[in-house]
Amino acid sequence: MKILVLSWEFPPRIVGGIARHVAELYPEVVKLGHEVHLITLEFGQAPLYEIVEGIHVHRIGVGYSHNFFHWVGNMNESMGRHGGKLIQEEGPFDLIHAHDWLVADCAIALKHLFKIPVIATIHATEFGRYNGLYNDDHFYISGKEKQLAYNAWRVIVCTDYMRREIERALESPWHKTDVIYNGIRAEKKPRWQDFDAASFRRHFAEDGEKIVYYVGRMSYEKGVSVLLNAAPKVLWDMGGRVKFVLIGGGNTDHLKRQAWDLGIWSQCFFTGFMSDEDLNKFQTVADCAVFPSLYEPFGIVALESFAARVPVVVSDTGGLPEVVQHTKTGIVTWTNAPSSLAWGILEVLKNPGYAQWLIDNAYEDLERRFNWAKLARQTEAVYQQVLQERSQVDWQ
Repeated sequence: MKILVLSWEFPPRIVGGIARHVAELYPEVVKLGHEVHLITLEFGQAPLYEIVEGIHVHRIGVGYSHNFFHWVGNMNESMGRHGGKLIQEEGPFDLIHAHDWLVADCAIALKHLFKIPVIATIHATEFGRYNGLYNDDHFYISGKEKQLAYNAWRVIVCTDYMRREIERALESPWHKTDVIYNGIRAEKKPRWQDFDAASFRRHFAEDGEKIVYYVGRMSYEKGVSVLLNAAPKVLWDMGGRVKFVLIGGGNTDHLKRQAWDLGIWSQCFFTGFMSDEDLNKFQTVADCAVFPSLYEPFGIVALESFAARVPVVVSDTGGLPEVVQHTKTGIVTWTNAPSSLAWGILEVLKNPGYAQWLIDNAYEDLERRFNWAKLARQTEAVYQQVLQERSQVDWQ
């Protein structure tokens, strides 16, 4: 089977979770005997063409754009032009797999021009991010999501929660959607003994302090402000011996102001962007990972913490309760409730034996439910279903 994948992010270009999803799923698809060509965007010094773990990676440039939506249009034009050339020169291709609305126009155009079925993985929706649609930008993006779902032969989402959201927000039929979880490469995480962990830890906290951390985008829906509001209660109960480390790029001025106003500035560390190498080390030395999202289709950051053997506290929004099983593989707290979040963090920090039990269960769950090799076989089954159905259709 020959598959053309469209993704606007792929390492070293990492914006959100799509880059890691694409980079870790398709090597396993290649191992199943399929040929994968990925069209993505040029970035830094990365080669315009290379083979990465069996994936043929084609990076394309995007011309000057005067705003974000103009840039998306130019990107789709560039992707479509390169995709058409690739199909004519390297084809025939059996399937096109498009990741999120940003590549929708390109995927739909190639579908109709070359009569190739599209499979769409929709990682999040605009409706879900904002709990509704409130301005022209929201309606435009949601419209693109609907077009992609409508034109896809099948739609893949990461949780049952997202399956319901796709049906409601994008008016996409339930029976057209498949649920395939995200995964993780747990073996890539270092252990404490693999580096000078104690010295590394002192960059972030004193030896007697517990480290509670958040990693991700500093956007509203990630709920970082809820964590800051929970911090005073945690500090009070722990005698002030906790450092809150907030990892991620973006504008954090409002969050820093919040920490100052709450009187917890001295116990907060805003690191900005952190490289994967340092993040892997950091997770190894931390005591508690917290993801207090207001909206979260899946929560791959929770899997990262499972793999790093850090106990996890999350909110009960979106797909997080499917990923983190309450009191078994982590603690699930009420969404947008600082007192509940503080309770969850204290459960972990005050009960090390219980925390270790959660860690052990979570690590076992990675192999059981979040193994990329298993998830690739589930993806392959969707591909095979589409190919079988396509073979019975006279597509004029």
